[in-house]
Amino acid sequence: MSTKPPKPLKRIHLAAHFPGVNNTTVWSDPAAGSHIDFDSFVHFARTAERAKFDFLFLAEGLRLREQGGRIHDLDVVGRPDTFTVLAALAAVTERLGLAGTINSTFNEPYEVARQFATLDHLSAGRAAWNVVTSWDAFTGENFRRGGFLPREERYSRAEEFLAAATGLFDSWDGTEIAADPASGTFLRDARAGAFTHRGPHFDIEGHFNVPRSPQGRPVYFQAGDSDEGREFAAARADAIFGRYGTLDEGRAFYADVKRRLPRYGRTPDQLKILPAATFVLGDTDAEAHETAHEVRRLQVSGQTAIKYLEHVWNRDLSGYDPDGPLPDIDPVPGENTIALGRASVRQFRDPRETARRWRELARAKNLSIRELVIATTARQTFVGSAATVARAIDDLVQADAADGFILVPHITPGGLDVFADTVVPLLQERGVFRTEYEGTTLRDHLGLSVPATAHSDL
Repeated sequence: MSTKPPKPLKRIHLAAHFPGVNNTTVWSDPAAGSHIDFDSFVHFARTAERAKFDFLFLAEGLRLREQGGRIHDLDVVGRPDTFTVLAALAAVTERLGLAGTINSTFNEPYEVARQFATLDHLSAGRAAWNVVTSWDAFTGENFRRGGFLPREERYSRAEEFLAAATGLFDSWDGTEIAADPASGTFLRDARAGAFTHRGPHFDIEGHFNVPRSPQGRPVYFQAGDSDEGREFAAARADAIFGRYGTLDEGRAFYADVKRRLPRYGRTPDQLKILPAATFVLGDTDAEAHETAHEVRRLQVSGQTAIKYLEHVWNRDLSGYDPDGPLPDIDPVPGENTIALGRASVRQFRDPRETARRWRELARAKNLSIRELVIATTARQTFVGSAATVARAIDDLVQADAADGFILVPHITPGGLDVFADTVVPLLQERGVFRTEYEGTTLRDHLGLSVPATAHSDL
Protein backbone atom coordinates (compact mmCIF):
# COMPACT_ATOMS: atom_id res chain seq x y z
CA MET A 1 0.00 0.00 0.00
CA SER A 2 1.58 3.23 -1.11
CA THR A 3 1.38 6.36 0.95
CA LYS A 4 1.13 9.81 -0.52
CA PRO A 5 4.35 11.77 0.06
CA PRO A 6 3.96 14.80 2.34
CA LYS A 7 3.39 18.13 0.67
CA PRO A 8 6.68 20.07 0.57
CA LEU A 9 6.83 23.10 2.83
CA LYS A 10 6.16 26.40 1.08
CA ARG A 11 8.67 29.19 1.54
CA ILE A 12 7.08 32.24 3.13
CA HIS A 13 7.42 35.68 1.57
CA LEU A 14 7.52 38.66 3.92
CA ALA A 15 7.46 42.36 3.14
CA ALA A 16 7.08 45.54 5.18
CA HIS A 17 4.75 48.48 4.51
CA PHE A 18 5.80 51.94 5.70
CA PRO A 19 2.31 53.26 6.49
CA GLY A 20 2.61 56.98 7.10
CA VAL A 21 0.12 58.78 9.36
CA ASN A 22 -3.33 57.22 9.42
CA ASN A 23 -5.51 55.19 11.75
CA THR A 24 -3.31 52.13 11.32
CA THR A 25 -0.47 53.88 13.11
CA VAL A 26 -0.29 55.26 16.63
CA TRP A 27 1.55 58.51 16.04
CA SER A 28 0.94 59.61 19.64
CA ASP A 29 2.98 56.75 21.10
CA PRO A 30 6.25 58.02 22.64
CA ALA A 31 8.11 55.39 20.60
CA ALA A 32 6.78 56.79 17.31
CA GLY A 33 9.01 58.94 15.14
CA SER A 34 8.67 61.04 12.02
CA HIS A 35 6.80 59.67 9.02
CA ILE A 36 8.69 61.83 6.56
CA ASP A 37 12.28 62.26 7.81
CA PHE A 38 14.71 60.17 5.77
CA ASP A 39 16.15 58.64 8.94
CA SER A 40 12.79 56.97 9.55
CA PHE A 41 12.78 55.38 6.11
CA VAL A 42 16.38 54.25 6.58
CA HIS A 43 15.68 52.63 9.95
CA PHE A 44 12.62 50.84 8.59
CA ALA A 45 14.36 49.62 5.44
CA ARG A 46 17.47 48.41 7.23
CA THR A 47 15.36 46.49 9.74
CA ALA A 48 13.49 44.79 6.89
CA GLU A 49 16.75 43.95 5.15
CA ARG A 50 18.33 42.67 8.36
CA ALA A 51 15.34 40.32 8.68
CA LYS A 52 15.83 39.20 5.03
CA PHE A 53 12.42 40.47 3.93
CA ASP A 54 11.59 40.37 0.23
CA PHE A 55 10.78 44.06 -0.11
CA LEU A 56 9.71 47.36 1.42
CA PHE A 57 6.45 48.83 0.16
CA LEU A 58 5.30 52.43 -0.12
CA ALA A 59 1.69 53.35 -0.80
CA GLU A 60 0.69 56.57 -2.55
CA GLY A 61 -1.54 59.49 -1.65
CA LEU A 62 -2.19 61.98 -4.43
CA ARG A 63 -4.52 64.23 -2.43
CA LEU A 64 -5.16 64.89 1.25
CA ARG A 65 -8.50 63.40 2.17
CA GLU A 66 -11.25 65.71 3.31
CA GLN A 67 -14.26 65.25 5.53
CA GLY A 68 -16.95 67.87 5.63
CA GLY A 69 -14.69 70.08 3.53
CA ARG A 70 -11.77 69.94 5.97
CA ILE A 71 -8.56 67.89 6.00
CA HIS A 72 -8.84 64.88 8.29
CA ASP A 73 -6.14 65.27 10.95
CA LEU A 74 -5.04 61.63 10.68
CA ASP A 75 -4.09 62.17 7.04
CA VAL A 76 -2.57 65.63 7.22
CA VAL A 77 1.02 64.49 6.55
CA GLY A 78 0.15 62.72 3.30
CA ARG A 79 2.97 60.78 1.65
CA PRO A 80 6.21 62.05 0.09
CA ASP A 81 7.12 61.24 -3.51
CA THR A 82 7.59 57.51 -4.03
CA PHE A 83 10.46 57.57 -6.53
CA THR A 84 12.52 60.02 -4.51
CA VAL A 85 12.28 57.92 -1.36
CA LEU A 86 12.95 54.58 -3.09
CA ALA A 87 15.90 55.92 -5.07
CA ALA A 88 17.43 57.24 -1.86
CA LEU A 89 16.85 53.91 -0.10
CA ALA A 90 18.57 52.09 -2.96
CA ALA A 91 21.80 53.74 -1.81
CA VAL A 92 21.55 52.53 1.81
CA THR A 93 20.35 48.95 1.20
CA GLU A 94 21.81 46.09 -0.84
CA ARG A 95 19.24 43.32 -1.29
CA LEU A 96 15.85 44.59 -0.11
CA GLY A 97 13.26 45.01 -2.87
CA LEU A 98 11.86 48.52 -3.32
CA ALA A 99 8.17 48.60 -4.22
CA GLY A 100 6.20 51.74 -4.95
CA THR A 101 2.60 52.55 -5.80
CA ILE A 102 2.24 54.68 -8.92
CA ASN A 103 -1.15 55.67 -10.31
CA SER A 104 -2.07 54.77 -13.88
CA THR A 105 -4.89 57.31 -14.08
CA PHE A 106 -2.91 60.54 -13.73
CA ASN A 107 0.48 59.62 -15.21
CA GLU A 108 1.94 58.81 -18.62
CA PRO A 109 3.44 55.43 -19.62
CA TYR A 110 6.71 56.87 -20.96
CA GLU A 111 7.41 58.88 -17.83
CA VAL A 112 6.58 56.06 -15.41
CA ALA A 113 8.50 53.44 -17.42
CA ARG A 114 11.55 55.70 -17.49
CA GLN A 115 11.40 56.24 -13.73
CA PHE A 116 11.02 52.55 -12.90
CA ALA A 117 13.71 51.46 -15.36
CA THR A 118 16.03 53.99 -13.75
CA LEU A 119 15.17 52.77 -10.25
CA ASP A 120 15.84 49.19 -11.32
CA HIS A 121 19.28 50.22 -12.60
CA LEU A 122 20.11 52.27 -9.49
CA SER A 123 19.09 49.41 -7.19
CA ALA A 124 20.73 46.64 -9.27
CA GLY A 125 17.40 44.96 -9.94
CA ARG A 126 15.18 45.58 -6.92
CA ALA A 127 12.32 47.70 -8.28
CA ALA A 128 8.60 46.86 -8.12
CA TRP A 129 5.55 48.77 -9.31
CA ASN A 130 2.17 48.55 -7.62
CA VAL A 131 -0.19 49.52 -10.45
CA VAL A 132 -3.28 51.31 -9.14
CA THR A 133 -6.11 53.37 -10.53
CA SER A 134 -7.95 56.36 -9.11
CA TRP A 135 -11.71 56.21 -9.11
CA ASP A 136 -12.70 59.69 -7.97
CA ALA A 137 -12.78 63.10 -9.61
CA PHE A 138 -11.85 64.60 -6.23
CA THR A 139 -8.30 63.27 -6.54
CA GLY A 140 -8.25 64.21 -10.20
CA GLU A 141 -8.76 67.88 -9.37
CA ASN A 142 -5.06 68.01 -8.53
CA PHE A 143 -4.28 67.15 -12.17
CA ARG A 144 -4.89 68.66 -15.57
CA ARG A 145 -7.26 65.85 -16.51
CA GLY A 146 -9.12 65.94 -13.23
CA GLY A 147 -12.27 63.86 -13.22
CA PHE A 148 -12.36 63.16 -16.95
CA LEU A 149 -12.19 59.36 -16.65
CA PRO A 150 -15.44 57.54 -15.85
CA ARG A 151 -15.01 55.02 -13.07
CA GLU A 152 -15.96 52.09 -15.31
CA GLU A 153 -13.02 52.88 -17.62
CA ARG A 154 -10.31 52.84 -14.94
CA TYR A 155 -9.21 49.26 -15.57
CA SER A 156 -9.25 49.63 -19.35
CA ARG A 157 -6.86 52.57 -19.01
CA ALA A 158 -4.74 50.66 -16.49
CA GLU A 159 -4.56 47.65 -18.82
CA GLU A 160 -3.43 49.81 -21.71
CA PHE A 161 -1.09 51.84 -19.51
CA LEU A 162 0.67 48.69 -18.36
CA ALA A 163 0.77 47.24 -21.88
CA ALA A 164 2.36 50.45 -23.18
CA ALA A 165 4.88 50.57 -20.32
CA THR A 166 5.75 46.91 -20.88
CA GLY A 167 6.40 47.67 -24.53
CA LEU A 168 8.78 50.40 -23.46
CA PHE A 169 10.64 48.14 -21.03
CA ASP A 170 10.89 45.46 -23.72
CA SER A 171 12.06 47.83 -26.45
CA TRP A 172 15.60 46.98 -25.34
CA ASP A 173 16.61 43.30 -25.12
CA GLY A 174 19.88 43.87 -23.28
CA THR A 175 22.29 42.99 -26.09
CA GLU A 176 22.43 46.31 -27.92
CA ILE A 177 25.30 47.99 -26.06
CA ALA A 178 28.71 46.98 -27.40
CA ALA A 179 30.82 49.81 -25.91
CA ASP A 180 33.81 48.63 -27.97
CA PRO A 181 36.66 51.19 -27.88
CA ALA A 182 38.61 49.37 -30.58
CA SER A 183 35.92 49.73 -33.22
CA GLY A 184 34.38 52.87 -31.79
CA THR A 185 31.03 51.12 -31.68
CA PHE A 186 28.78 51.85 -28.73
CA LEU A 187 25.46 50.49 -30.02
CA ARG A 188 25.16 47.30 -32.05
CA ASP A 189 21.66 48.26 -33.14
CA ALA A 190 20.68 51.85 -33.92
CA ARG A 191 17.04 50.82 -33.62
CA ALA A 192 17.40 50.07 -29.90
CA GLY A 193 14.49 51.33 -27.86
CA ALA A 194 12.15 51.84 -30.80
CA PHE A 195 8.49 51.56 -29.80
CA THR A 196 5.02 52.28 -31.12
CA HIS A 197 1.77 52.04 -29.19
CA ARG A 198 -1.65 52.87 -30.61
CA GLY A 199 -4.76 52.61 -28.47
CA PRO A 200 -7.85 54.45 -27.21
CA HIS A 201 -5.96 55.99 -24.27
CA PHE A 202 -2.40 56.37 -25.61
CA ASP A 203 -0.93 57.07 -29.04
CA ILE A 204 2.86 57.20 -28.63
CA GLU A 205 5.99 56.27 -30.55
CA GLY A 206 9.70 56.97 -30.49
CA HIS A 207 12.75 55.52 -28.77
CA PHE A 208 12.85 54.61 -25.10
CA ASN A 209 15.98 56.16 -23.63
CA VAL A 210 16.78 53.77 -20.75
CA PRO A 211 18.54 50.50 -21.70
CA ARG A 212 17.15 47.23 -20.41
CA SER A 213 17.44 47.05 -16.63
CA PRO A 214 18.65 44.09 -14.50
CA GLN A 215 15.15 42.63 -14.01
CA GLY A 216 14.06 43.33 -17.57
CA ARG A 217 11.17 45.24 -16.11
CA PRO A 218 10.05 45.87 -12.52
CA VAL A 219 8.01 43.31 -10.64
CA TYR A 220 4.33 44.16 -11.18
CA PHE A 221 2.05 44.32 -8.13
CA GLN A 222 -1.69 44.87 -8.16
CA ALA A 223 -4.08 45.81 -5.37
CA GLY A 224 -7.74 45.24 -6.08
CA ASP A 225 -10.41 42.90 -4.77
CA SER A 226 -13.06 43.46 -7.44
CA ASP A 227 -13.60 40.89 -10.16
CA GLU A 228 -11.90 43.25 -12.61
CA GLY A 229 -8.97 43.65 -10.23
CA ARG A 230 -8.53 39.90 -9.81
CA GLU A 231 -8.66 39.37 -13.57
CA PHE A 232 -6.17 42.17 -14.15
CA ALA A 233 -3.80 40.54 -11.65
CA ALA A 234 -4.19 37.11 -13.24
CA ALA A 235 -3.37 38.51 -16.66
CA ARG A 236 -0.43 40.76 -15.86
CA ALA A 237 0.67 40.96 -12.21
CA ASP A 238 3.53 39.15 -10.49
CA ALA A 239 1.91 39.64 -7.07
CA ILE A 240 -1.44 40.78 -5.73
CA PHE A 241 -2.09 42.40 -2.38
CA GLY A 242 -4.96 40.49 -0.79
CA ARG A 243 -7.29 41.76 1.92
CA TYR A 244 -7.87 38.48 3.68
CA GLY A 245 -5.88 37.29 6.69
CA THR A 246 -8.24 34.54 7.91
CA LEU A 247 -8.11 30.92 6.84
CA ASP A 248 -11.46 30.53 5.07
CA GLU A 249 -11.53 33.93 3.35
CA GLY A 250 -7.87 33.68 2.47
CA ARG A 251 -8.20 30.24 0.91
CA ALA A 252 -11.23 31.32 -1.11
CA PHE A 253 -9.44 34.39 -2.47
CA TYR A 254 -6.25 32.41 -3.12
CA ALA A 255 -8.08 29.68 -5.03
CA ASP A 256 -10.15 32.15 -7.05
CA VAL A 257 -7.18 34.20 -8.24
CA LYS A 258 -4.91 31.22 -8.94
CA ARG A 259 -7.58 29.41 -11.00
CA ARG A 260 -7.71 32.38 -13.38
CA LEU A 261 -4.05 32.05 -14.37
CA PRO A 262 -4.23 29.19 -16.94
CA ARG A 263 -6.42 31.19 -19.30
CA TYR A 264 -3.46 33.56 -19.68
CA GLY A 265 -0.93 30.76 -20.11
CA ARG A 266 0.42 31.21 -16.60
CA THR A 267 1.14 28.80 -13.74
CA PRO A 268 0.26 29.27 -10.05
CA ASP A 269 3.84 30.06 -9.05
CA GLN A 270 3.89 33.07 -11.38
CA LEU A 271 1.55 35.11 -9.17
CA LYS A 272 2.18 35.62 -5.45
CA ILE A 273 -0.71 36.43 -3.13
CA LEU A 274 0.39 38.69 -0.28
CA PRO A 275 -2.28 40.04 2.10
CA ALA A 276 -1.53 43.03 4.29
CA ALA A 277 -1.29 42.06 7.96
CA THR A 278 -0.85 43.83 11.26
CA PHE A 279 0.65 42.30 14.38
CA VAL A 280 0.90 42.87 18.11
CA LEU A 281 3.51 40.88 20.03
CA GLY A 282 3.97 40.16 23.72
CA ASP A 283 5.96 37.86 25.98
CA THR A 284 2.74 35.85 26.39
CA ASP A 285 -0.47 35.60 24.40
CA ALA A 286 -2.38 37.26 27.25
CA GLU A 287 0.03 40.20 27.34
CA ALA A 288 -0.20 40.60 23.57
CA HIS A 289 -4.01 40.67 23.65
CA GLU A 290 -3.95 43.25 26.44
CA THR A 291 -1.57 45.41 24.39
CA ALA A 292 -3.68 44.90 21.28
CA HIS A 293 -6.75 46.22 23.10
CA GLU A 294 -4.86 49.35 24.14
CA VAL A 295 -3.50 49.83 20.62
CA ARG A 296 -7.03 49.72 19.21
CA ARG A 297 -8.17 52.39 21.66
CA LEU A 298 -5.25 54.60 20.64
CA GLN A 299 -5.98 54.02 16.94
CA VAL A 300 -9.66 54.91 17.38
CA SER A 301 -9.98 58.07 19.43
CA GLY A 302 -13.40 59.55 20.06
CA GLN A 303 -12.86 62.00 17.21
CA THR A 304 -11.78 59.23 14.85
CA ALA A 305 -14.83 57.14 15.78
CA ILE A 306 -17.18 59.97 14.85
CA LYS A 307 -15.33 60.60 11.59
CA TYR A 308 -15.52 56.92 10.70
CA LEU A 309 -19.24 56.75 11.50
CA GLU A 310 -19.76 59.68 9.13
CA HIS A 311 -18.47 57.48 6.29
CA VAL A 312 -21.60 55.35 6.69
CA TRP A 313 -24.13 57.98 7.73
CA ASN A 314 -22.85 60.47 5.12
CA ARG A 315 -23.79 63.39 7.32
CA ASP A 316 -22.23 65.59 10.00
CA LEU A 317 -22.26 63.72 13.31
CA SER A 318 -19.93 66.06 15.22
CA GLY A 319 -22.68 66.77 17.76
CA TYR A 320 -22.82 63.16 18.91
CA ASP A 321 -20.97 61.81 21.92
CA PRO A 322 -18.50 59.07 20.87
CA ASP A 323 -19.12 57.40 24.23
CA GLY A 324 -22.87 57.48 23.65
CA PRO A 325 -25.27 55.43 21.52
CA LEU A 326 -25.45 55.30 17.74
CA PRO A 327 -27.49 58.01 15.98
CA ASP A 328 -31.20 57.27 15.69
CA ILE A 329 -31.32 59.01 12.30
CA ASP A 330 -30.73 57.08 9.08
CA PRO A 331 -27.75 57.43 6.72
CA VAL A 332 -27.98 59.57 3.60
CA PRO A 333 -27.28 57.31 0.61
CA GLY A 334 -25.78 58.63 -2.61
CA GLU A 335 -22.60 59.16 -4.58
CA ASN A 336 -21.84 62.58 -3.06
CA THR A 337 -20.09 61.50 0.11
CA ILE A 338 -19.06 63.58 3.09
CA ALA A 339 -15.63 61.89 3.08
CA LEU A 340 -13.85 62.76 -0.15
CA GLY A 341 -10.91 60.69 -1.33
CA ARG A 342 -11.43 57.86 1.13
CA ALA A 343 -11.56 54.44 -0.52
CA SER A 344 -13.15 52.99 2.62
CA VAL A 345 -16.41 54.76 1.76
CA ARG A 346 -16.84 52.31 -1.11
CA GLN A 347 -17.10 49.43 1.35
CA PHE A 348 -20.56 50.60 2.40
CA ARG A 349 -22.58 50.03 -0.75
CA ASP A 350 -25.81 49.85 1.29
CA PRO A 351 -25.30 52.29 4.20
CA ARG A 352 -28.80 51.79 5.62
CA GLU A 353 -28.27 48.04 5.85
CA THR A 354 -24.86 48.64 7.46
CA ALA A 355 -26.46 50.98 10.00
CA ARG A 356 -29.14 48.37 10.77
CA ARG A 357 -26.55 45.67 11.43
CA TRP A 358 -24.44 47.98 13.54
CA ARG A 359 -27.44 48.99 15.66
CA GLU A 360 -28.22 45.33 16.30
CA LEU A 361 -24.60 44.68 17.32
CA ALA A 362 -24.48 47.76 19.55
CA ARG A 363 -27.72 46.78 21.31
CA ALA A 364 -26.64 43.16 21.76
CA LYS A 365 -23.27 44.07 23.28
CA ASN A 366 -24.19 47.46 24.77
CA LEU A 367 -21.54 49.26 22.68
CA SER A 368 -20.97 53.00 22.41
CA ILE A 369 -20.09 54.61 19.07
CA ARG A 370 -16.37 54.35 19.82
CA GLU A 371 -16.63 50.77 21.06
CA LEU A 372 -18.61 49.78 17.97
CA VAL A 373 -16.05 51.32 15.61
CA ILE A 374 -13.26 49.54 17.48
CA ALA A 375 -15.15 46.25 17.18
CA THR A 376 -15.99 46.60 13.47
CA THR A 377 -12.69 47.98 12.18
CA ALA A 378 -10.26 45.62 13.87
CA ARG A 379 -7.05 45.40 11.86
CA GLN A 380 -4.97 43.14 14.07
CA THR A 381 -4.24 40.03 12.03
CA PHE A 382 -1.66 38.38 14.29
CA VAL A 383 -1.77 38.82 18.07
CA GLY A 384 0.23 36.74 20.52
CA SER A 385 3.68 35.69 21.57
CA ALA A 386 6.37 35.34 18.93
CA ALA A 387 5.80 31.57 18.85
CA THR A 388 2.05 32.01 18.40
CA VAL A 389 2.45 34.54 15.60
CA ALA A 390 5.11 32.49 13.78
CA ARG A 391 2.87 29.43 13.91
CA ALA A 392 -0.18 31.37 12.69
CA ILE A 393 1.72 32.83 9.72
CA ASP A 394 3.15 29.46 8.78
CA ASP A 395 -0.21 27.71 9.11
CA LEU A 396 -1.95 30.18 6.78
CA VAL A 397 0.75 29.94 4.12
CA GLN A 398 0.95 26.14 4.23
CA ALA A 399 -2.88 26.00 3.96
CA ASP A 400 -2.78 28.07 0.74
CA ALA A 401 -4.50 31.07 2.28
CA ALA A 402 -1.53 33.23 1.19
CA ASP A 403 2.01 33.04 -0.15
CA GLY A 404 3.19 35.44 2.53
CA PHE A 405 2.27 38.73 4.16
CA ILE A 406 2.99 42.44 3.92
CA LEU A 407 3.41 43.52 7.52
CA VAL A 408 2.12 46.88 8.70
CA PRO A 409 3.44 47.85 12.15
CA HIS A 410 1.51 50.36 14.24
CA ILE A 411 4.68 52.19 15.31
CA THR A 412 6.88 53.96 12.76
CA PRO A 413 9.76 53.50 12.21
CA GLY A 414 10.72 51.05 14.98
CA GLY A 415 7.63 48.86 15.07
CA LEU A 416 9.14 46.24 12.80
CA ASP A 417 12.17 45.66 15.06
CA VAL A 418 10.53 43.27 17.52
CA PHE A 419 9.10 41.14 14.69
CA ALA A 420 12.53 40.92 13.07
CA ASP A 421 14.17 39.96 16.35
CA THR A 422 11.62 37.41 17.64
CA VAL A 423 9.30 36.03 14.95
CA VAL A 424 11.68 35.78 11.99
CA PRO A 425 14.16 33.48 13.82
CA LEU A 426 11.28 31.11 14.64
CA LEU A 427 10.18 31.00 11.01
CA GLN A 428 13.77 30.29 10.04
CA GLU A 429 13.91 27.43 12.57
CA ARG A 430 10.78 25.99 10.94
CA GLY A 431 12.63 25.98 7.62
CA VAL A 432 10.03 28.18 5.89
CA PHE A 433 11.93 31.48 5.69
CA ARG A 434 15.38 32.27 4.34
CA THR A 435 18.35 32.81 6.60
CA GLU A 436 20.26 34.62 3.84
CA TYR A 437 19.32 36.16 0.53
CA GLU A 438 19.87 33.61 -2.21
CA GLY A 439 19.91 36.10 -5.07
CA THR A 440 20.43 39.77 -5.75
CA THR A 441 17.19 40.91 -7.39
CA LEU A 442 13.60 41.11 -6.19
CA ARG A 443 12.66 38.54 -8.82
CA ASP A 444 15.18 36.22 -7.19
CA HIS A 445 13.57 36.76 -3.77
CA LEU A 446 10.07 36.06 -5.11
CA GLY A 447 11.10 33.10 -7.26
CA LEU A 448 10.15 34.86 -10.49
CA SER A 449 12.00 34.53 -13.78
CA VAL A 450 13.23 37.46 -15.85
CA PRO A 451 10.56 38.08 -18.50
CA ALA A 452 11.36 37.53 -22.15
CA THR A 453 11.21 40.41 -24.58
CA ALA A 454 9.60 40.61 -27.99
CA HIS A 455 13.12 40.16 -29.41
CA SER A 456 13.81 36.89 -27.56
CA ASP A 457 12.68 34.63 -30.38
CA LEU A 458 14.36 36.56 -33.18
